[in-house]
Amino acid sequence: MPKFLAMRRVIGDAYGHFDADDGWAMASHLALSALLAIFPFLIFATALASFLGADAFSETAVHIVFDTWPKEVAEPIAKEVVNVLGVRRGGVLTFGVVVAGVFASNGVEALRLSLNRAYRVAERRSIIYRRAQSLGFVLVAAAGFFAISLLLVAVPIAAQFAADRIDWLAPYTGTITLWRYLIAVSVLVLALVTVHLWLPAGKRRLVDILPGLVFTLAAWIGASTLFAAYLSRFSSYANTYAGLASIMVAVVFLYIVSVIFILGGELNAAIMRYRAIRAAGRG
Repeated sequence: MPKFLAMRRVIGDAYGHFDADDGWAMASHLALSALLAIFPFLIFATALASFLGADAFSETAVHIVFDTWPKEVAEPIAKEVVNVLGVRRGGVLTFGVVVAGVFASNGVEALRLSLNRAYRVAERRSIIYRRAQSLGFVLVAAAGFFAISLLLVAVPIAAQFAADRIDWLAPYTGTITLWRYLIAVSVLVLALVTVHLWLPAGKRRLVDILPGLVFTLAAWIGASTLFAAYLSRFSSYANTYAGLASIMVAVVFLYIVSVIFILGGELNAAIMRYRAIRAAGRG
């Protein structure tokens, strides 16, 4: 019973602060910022990869970004993104690509603002530091995608080479196609850990952010499944929005994910607050 009461208190605190602190509006801001950041980031990362000689990077990057989305949401957008990324650009240092990097960093700033509110911390770091950190996140993400693209090229070749020489490996080489999805999920988990630990103000330990991460991943899977089922059975977006349907579906999905993401931070903050009160002997 005490555990149930503690859980009820934590959940009430998390949702109450989310609702009172404009969480629904912040989710809208985060969803729109994410949509505006994804495409510039992919353009920036693809231009950087092309500059480094990885011309096949774009398709890999698109898979990493969209494989964690429901198929009904991701497929129409991913096709158009691949077409856009296939356009040759003058080089990584062109003005347009630099601007794309800056726009991508705006998405990181939206994440920071959302988490600062969720963790109930005041931002005291300078704008120069924050912007430099955001651009650093974009560069690290682009470099990580580049490394993964090389891995996804090298691993199937190595696996096939091994299967040709070791008979018992042959039945398992077909599972190579699953690696792309496993890597996409791993990138998502690593990204969540990174932004919760280092993006908002203040300091947190890994153990402090684990409840919110578990909630975010579980709720992401559940919401994605339900939203995909809704789109396949009941949705009338195509009739309502015609050619804009895919964008509207993406916005709605990103809004749902943004609510889940912010609630994950709120849950962590509520648990930390509850533990602090208990430790002070006031719980």
